[in-house]
Amino acid sequence: MAQFLEIKAANPDCILWYRMGDFYELFFEDAVVASQALGIVLTKRGKHLGQDIPMCGVPIHRADEYLQRLIRRGYRVAVCEQLEDPAEARKRGSKAVVKRDVVRLVTPGTLTEDTLLDARARNYLTAIFRVPAGSAVSATPLIGSPDKVAVASLDISTGECEIGETIGADLPGELVRLSPGEVLATDSMLAEPHLKEWLGVAGAAATPLPNAHFDSLAGERGLKERLGVSELGAFGGFSRAELAAVAALLKYVDLTQIGRQPVLRPPRRTGSNAALLIDAATRSSLELVKATSGGKEGSLLAAIDRTVTGSGARELAARLATPLRDVAAIDARLDCVGYLVEAETLRQDLRAALRTAPDMARAVTRLAFGRGSPRDLAAIRDGLAAAETAAVKLTVAAGAGVADGSMGLGLPAGLDDVRQRLALAAGPLLAELSAALVDEPPQQRRDGGFVRAGYRASLDEALELRDASRNVMAALEARYVDESGVRSLKVRHNNILGFFIEVTQQNAKPLLSAPLSDTFRHRQTMSNAMRFTTTELIETEGRIASAAERAVAIEQEVFAELCARIAGADANLGAIAAALAELDVIAALAELAHDNAYVRPTVEESEAFEIVGGRHPVVEQALTASRAGPFIDNDCLLGRPATPVAPAGFDETSDARIWIVTGPNMAGKSTFLRQNALIAVLAQMGSYVPARAAHIGIVDRLFSRVGAADDIARGRSTFMVEMVETAGILNQATSRSLVILDEIGRGTATFDGLSIAWATLEYLHEVTGCRALFATHYHELTALAGRLKGVDNVTVDVKEWHDDIVFLHKVRAGAADRSYGIQVAKLAGLPATVVTRASEVLKRLEKSDRRSGGTAPLDDLPLFAAARPTNPITDERAPSPIEIALAAINPDELTPRGALDELYRLKDMQRSTDKARSNR
Repeated sequence: MAQFLEIKAANPDCILWYRMGDFYELFFEDAVVASQALGIVLTKRGKHLGQDIPMCGVPIHRADEYLQRLIRRGYRVAVCEQLEDPAEARKRGSKAVVKRDVVRLVTPGTLTEDTLLDARARNYLTAIFRVPAGSAVSATPLIGSPDKVAVASLDISTGECEIGETIGADLPGELVRLSPGEVLATDSMLAEPHLKEWLGVAGAAATPLPNAHFDSLAGERGLKERLGVSELGAFGGFSRAELAAVAALLKYVDLTQIGRQPVLRPPRRTGSNAALLIDAATRSSLELVKATSGGKEGSLLAAIDRTVTGSGARELAARLATPLRDVAAIDARLDCVGYLVEAETLRQDLRAALRTAPDMARAVTRLAFGRGSPRDLAAIRDGLAAAETAAVKLTVAAGAGVADGSMGLGLPAGLDDVRQRLALAAGPLLAELSAALVDEPPQQRRDGGFVRAGYRASLDEALELRDASRNVMAALEARYVDESGVRSLKVRHNNILGFFIEVTQQNAKPLLSAPLSDTFRHRQTMSNAMRFTTTELIETEGRIASAAERAVAIEQEVFAELCARIAGADANLGAIAAALAELDVIAALAELAHDNAYVRPTVEESEAFEIVGGRHPVVEQALTASRAGPFIDNDCLLGRPATPVAPAGFDETSDARIWIVTGPNMAGKSTFLRQNALIAVLAQMGSYVPARAAHIGIVDRLFSRVGAADDIARGRSTFMVEMVETAGILNQATSRSLVILDEIGRGTATFDGLSIAWATLEYLHEVTGCRALFATHYHELTALAGRLKGVDNVTVDVKEWHDDIVFLHKVRAGAADRSYGIQVAKLAGLPATVVTRASEVLKRLEKSDRRSGGTAPLDDLPLFAAARPTNPITDERAPSPIEIALAAINPDELTPRGALDELYRLKDMQRSTDKARSNR
């Protein structure tokens, strides 16, 4: 207990896992917390200050499972291990305590085990540092301010690192993009209004650090040391604020890993000018990497993910979350995808090779931290083999392309770069690992069994003695029989004497006489037998007894040697792992394009936005899976490209940069809006797009205000949330932005909402000048198309059939004159009485509006209770006079003349009824 309390005092903010034999034990308050969080039994052991000591424990073999549950609940765990064999402790005295200490602090951002991580998602540890706009500390709240914020992120499980700057207004979107497991910041930053709320949205735990940890000089020294360089200019150069964030990041890693340093890949530069900026609300609205349900299913990422490796899935998610703005870089990615779209055989061969590639990057990191297993060695071996195979395939393809011109002049530059990095796999390390390891090593290294036979002679000898001791002794027995001539000689074993030689009394004389007595030493006399031993037998017995221990020790030596070889090849292994991930993404996007008829978009520096036959990738796949029919594609033309594709039904000479989209609910307006935003994201991440043709001028910022939700926790209504997000759009959008707005102003009174929508549309046209799709049910807004040059009307077609509507889901030029809300309500299953009553009210309102130019009072409209049918459950109404007359007719009894008379009579009754209705 004294040892436990001492270690706990050094780690007061962590739950302490205290190793005792085959269990991690928890005591005092830690035990109480863990028993509740993990659902395990709370017991007690001994007393402290006169009180029972609460205790619970988890077995070693299930430690990762329980650790994961604690981390997901936001706890930090200090893992305290035994640092010596208990037998060594006993040598110091009967009351000596086994040496223990904390070997690692486990936090949400410092996980490395596969069992604790999502193989297809990054787990960033992120440090943020505010740079005031002036020399003094800014009093402006960080979120929404123009102050710069340095952001440094490290995935400790792979060594991937990115560093950049953003502004306070864009920080929420950056946090959601990174989706870190843990965020490091000073106490003063974490006290900023709304910052912790956005960390919650991003799913990140918040960890405060002292200001002293944000030391730019320490960050510069640490980064140079980890990268093995004397200058950082080769990586783009970093500001003092960025280096301060790096310093906090590296210091925290040192503290949690107790001095062990992770692998660090060359950092990527990020920032506002490098990528398409997408704010947090837009990412949520468009469901880029997560659906509104919180899971991946139903998101754009799930729809386009055809990767076959964990590292490829992580790279795809990163590209989708961070689309590019550099046309040359986008085209380079598209060239690679296009090459593999055409080279189908090569694509399938590469994907087959990639399927055999384990997660090399995470295996290297675990080995560097001393947490690796033989399977991590095998993962690197198999990853190198897959890389070598892929490199050969690409090299052959490049040679074929140059020779016959079938694929142009060899590989695209991006693919050739990947090929060169993959070719690094064909080296001595792959040969060494292949020779050293069995095909399927065990998970644990402690019991051995992972070194291939023939790799080390001393190990083979030890294993032979361990596994074939009976054969060894049989051979020795046969030789002793030949040497002595005693045919009854046997080599036997018992637990007291160990191995010995036994002969019968009558055959013992030759062994007691010279010269055999010099070899065979008498050991024991029995009533009918005598027992002997030899120096060779004693030595062989010793070797057999220690063979298992020696075999395990030799295998541990081999493991350490291979780890050292891997550590020495760290840079190459990182490059190979990154190349495998990139190749997986390229091949996956090519497979997606080939299977789903995606096309290569034209991306350039203009401000055009032209989509021909665009489709929503998620909805299209859902319709295909459910066999609900084909997706109806639609065109979109905002601005005028230099070489227009001329979508059918639209004026290619129009300069309209804003489309007002009208049409009934359920017609597909929101789908149309979203699909064009998603096409822009796919194009700028370097993917083919779901369309027949696409011409996109680079988008610098993407905004989507679609859907409605309140924010009760912050005391904001649905309308307030809508207005805050709209304000952000109007304040940040530029002429190169793409804005998607759906039914602005619907959350308040009609005239207020119409006024706000009208003014917003004018502002987008006159001030922002952006490309925008503006869906609305305020049909009055369609008048702006005649007043503003850059505005056009489009509508989603429907067809009326009797009292119902059929959704055609086709966008055409023009404006809708009705919203068909009552018909949609009927389709939704509203009670028939409500639908009937709504129709009556609508007719009265429309009639009043036509007569007075406004909504007159409805004083003369009968109340619902008086107007509803007598049986609202079944909607049975009293039959009309025409129906009564019709029911009384028996057609079989009528002559042709009588039938004609009845028909005239029914017509007269219908005229009378219509006249009575018109008078009302």
